[in-house]
Amino acid sequence: MRIAFGADHAGFELKEKLKAHVASKGHDVLDLGTHSADSVDYPDFGRAVGEAVAGGRADRGVAVCGTGIGIAIAANKVAGVRAGVPNDLFATRLMREHNDANVIAFGARLVAPPLAEAMLDLFLDFPFAGGRHERRVKKLNGEIP
Repeated sequence: MRIAFGADHAGFELKEKLKAHVASKGHDVLDLGTHSADSVDYPDFGRAVGEAVAGGRADRGVAVCGTGIGIAIAANKVAGVRAGVPNDLFATRLMREHNDANVIAFGARLVAPPLAEAMLDLFLDFPFAGGRHERRVKKLNGEIP
């Protein structure tokens, strides 16, 4: 699986750890920046991750900022992106199972790296349930009113 990564300065360190983690599991990494802890604007990187996923350059996306909220909002501005900011493993599972989320956002100031790694593993491995959730995801995508 090809995973797009993007982060602002606050998320840079966690992004680097998560990139190494998924690479060690055999996934391909598409690093869209930032490449240092120098101050940058999170919307640029959230949009880049969203565009990579929606455009088919990546299968899933990982976006990291201080809280995860701003970068998730930026990713969600891209049509076809379903980004969430889960708090724990249960929420991570449900965002894949029920919402077919294709971008996970992390708050580097809120989640410890070991938990972020476990959440990312679950996000990459857990399938979408389909069924009754399919209609709802189509509504999220604007495919049906």
